[in-house]
This record gives sequence, structure tokens and C-alpha cells, in this order.
Amino acid sequence: MNPADPWRVPVVVAQIPDTGLHRAFEASEATRGAMADLAGLREIVSACASFDLQNKSGGRVHVTGAVRALVGQTCVVTLDPIENEIDEVIDLMFAPPEQIPSLSALTEEAANDDEEIPDPPEPIVNGVIDLGRLATDVLFLAIDPYPRRNDAVFEPPVEAIDPADHPFAALKALQTDGEPGPAKKDPKVPRDDKGR
Repeated sequence: MNPADPWRVPVVVAQIPDTGLHRAFEASEATRGAMADLAGLREIVSACASFDLQNKSGGRVHVTGAVRALVGQTCVVTLDPIENEIDEVIDLMFAPPEQIPSLSALTEEAANDDEEIPDPPEPIVNGVIDLGRLATDVLFLAIDPYPRRNDAVFEPPVEAIDPADHPFAALKALQTDGEPGPAKKDPKVPRDDKGR
């Protein structure tokens, strides 16, 4: 098992019948464990996928289907173990690598014309479409990065306000206690010859 691609279900494009191909499969316990490690999950309780592949002109293949999984995570608020369901629908076009630039250009033109933007095609690698890798990518993208229990409420810690931390506390410390200081003599006041 390749650690980078623990879920492998290769389909040779040349072997897809003209009537199409249906593939349904489920990840084994070992595969789910490797996927959980790769995704940083507590566990993947279950993972299955179902795909329909249909040949199109130019060697392209239309892939539709769904990926379903139950993943074990940790609530970011309470740190309790929780489980989240994933149910993702897939509708992608695969094409030979040499067609990708031109098909991607068509996608960009649709974006500039404010048309509905189709997804850019995925490459067919060495004449093979790996449905397991596709299912893994879809599953990983659907994982909630901040999982939380439905009843979890984040409450920021309450800190007692220290009067000494007030921004004007330093100014207050510089003030006198209100008692008048010694009187200063004004050098501009005229005095008599006795210094009074």
C-alpha cells in the first residue's frame, strides 16, 4: 500500500465498455486507518464509493457518482470525540493529458462570458483513472476543519479586570493627593527694601 495513496481502485480506460462501467467499492480497515493518519483524523469508521464511467469523444471519460464516509474527529470546543457524516456527489470529466490545456482554456472562456463554469477536466494518467484516489481526494476535501458538537457553545474565558491595568492608572499615580504644595514666589512681584 502506497502511504500517499492508500485507497487504490484503478480502472483502465481502454477496458471501459461502450455501454459504460459501474464500480462500487468500500475501503478496508487497513486502508481507512492509513487514510485517517494521512488526513490527521482520529479515525475513519467507514468509507465507500460508487461511480459510473461513460466514454466520450476524444478519449474523454465522464465520471459521476458519490462518496460516503463516517469520520471520527475531536470537537474543537469541548475536545470530545465526535463523528461526522460525509456524503459528496461527483460529476467530473477525465481527459488525456494532451487535451487538458485546450479544455482548461474553454473553461476560462466560459468564466469570462459569465456562463456556468464547468469544472476543468482531470488528467487520465497512463491510460488509467484511479477511482480510489478520486474518492480519497473528495473525502478529504469534505472534512470539516473545525468540527464541533451540535450543542457545543464557545465561551471565551472571563478575566477579572485589575484596576492597575487601566490605561490611565499610571497617570493617576503621578497626581498628588490634593494637598497644596509650598507657595512659590513670583519674581515679578515688587518687594520693599526689607524683602517683604
